[in-house]
Amino acid sequence: MRKILGLTGLLATLLTCAAPARADWVPPFKGNDTGGIIAYSLYTGGADIKAMATDHCARYGKSVKLTGVQAVYGGYISFACVWVPPGSLEQPLRAAY
Repeated sequence: MRKILGLTGLLATLLTCAAPARADWVPPFKGNDTGGIIAYSLYTGGADIKAMATDHCARYGKSVKLTGVQAVYGGYISFACVWVPPGSLEQPLRAAY
């Protein structure tokens, strides 16, 4: 019985150590009502970054303001969702697909 428990514990330990951790993985587009980040690889791949950010912020009734770019492999483009003053001509519009 002890051998079976020992082998089961050893097998569980080996399976846990063999699996990749994936703790550093972040999706290519991530955001909330205050802003977000977009992977720089999407920009180099030809995606329309401004349209993606505008559509995301329009879900919350806000406009987009691009805040920074890390133009390196693994870098991100950051943006902020800002409130629009009432009566402004910059009212956010969502893209309809």
